[in-house]
Amino acid sequence: MGKGTKGAASESVTALEILVVEDHDDTRHVVANLLNHSGHHVAEADCAATALKLLTSRSFDVILSDIGLPDGIGYALIAQARQHQPSIRAIALTGFASEQDVRFSAEAGFDFHLTKPVDFHQLRTVLGQTRVKICQAPPP
Repeated sequence: MGKGTKGAASESVTALEILVVEDHDDTRHVVANLLNHSGHHVAEADCAATALKLLTSRSFDVILSDIGLPDGIGYALIAQARQHQPSIRAIALTGFASEQDVRFSAEAGFDFHLTKPVDFHQLRTVLGQTRVKICQAPPP
């Protein structure tokens, strides 16, 4: 086994289909690359409209979305995402960090609320919890 393959191989069995929605190019690319490197299958969108197009053409386990998007707000995006894919898990990754912001995220349908800058260890922990919820969910 080559250098670095052990981690990717161990996670490839439980890889998730993840949609990353983030308008800041560098942040989106870094998060997507880290998730890909961890063995997940990642699609990227820089706005709500692109995310919705992807949601209608492909199935995802998780949507990881910013709240402030150039063509809308992440809260509305999650409601629309759930119309297309009711069982999708939603993680907010945002600069909005007040208790009120966390409450708004939960009320809008986000399962988790993470703040920027990205703490990748925390994101991996949340994805692990998400993976367990997906595996425990009854079939559609």
